[in-house]
Amino acid sequence: MPQVLHAPEGTLPLTLRPCTLDDEDELQSLRWRNRDWLKPWQSDDPLGGPGLSFNEWIHAQREYERDGTAALFLIIDGTRIVGQVSLGAIAYGAIRTGLVGYWVDREMAGHGIAPLAVAVLADWAFDAADGPKLHRIEIAILPQNRRSRRVPQKLGAVDEGLRRRYMYVNGQWRDHESYALFAEDRPQGGLAQALADGSLPAA
Repeated sequence: MPQVLHAPEGTLPLTLRPCTLDDEDELQSLRWRNRDWLKPWQSDDPLGGPGLSFNEWIHAQREYERDGTAALFLIIDGTRIVGQVSLGAIAYGAIRTGLVGYWVDREMAGHGIAPLAVAVLADWAFDAADGPKLHRIEIAILPQNRRSRRVPQKLGAVDEGLRRRYMYVNGQWRDHESYALFAEDRPQGGLAQALADGSLPAA
């Protein structure tokens, strides 16, 4: 895991970094303020597994990072946490793929934070020496979540159609629209730089 990932110069002053125990108060406060905003899109465990304390959750993140199966980053605007972006379900071998998830503080939504954060994460996952060197990244969106759909559209992701009962969200198995980013399809200089330059064609 990198200590920090930076958005390109000339764009939003965003950085991505792993979450630590020191972030508990600020992150929990942010999630509490956004609980109603996030609840309709919140994935959970259909088997109702035991909840984790913040300490246990952080330790679980470190284990996923060591195993190379997931990577979670806080989105930092200047000095404050404004959201979260993650890469999970990472598979290697012949498939080399992963699934991206993200959320942003309701007060900051609509300012391009989520697309830029996903682009920075994708470039790391595709290219970085310390990254998983993936070939494909999937973004799964509930059809009703129009705001979230704008993220893959702004990044020029490929619309792969509807996946039936794909993920357990807010108490039921829900259909999701599937979008994909491919390492080979990105513009020269990377996805984040192309987004910053305004040179990405919208899907």
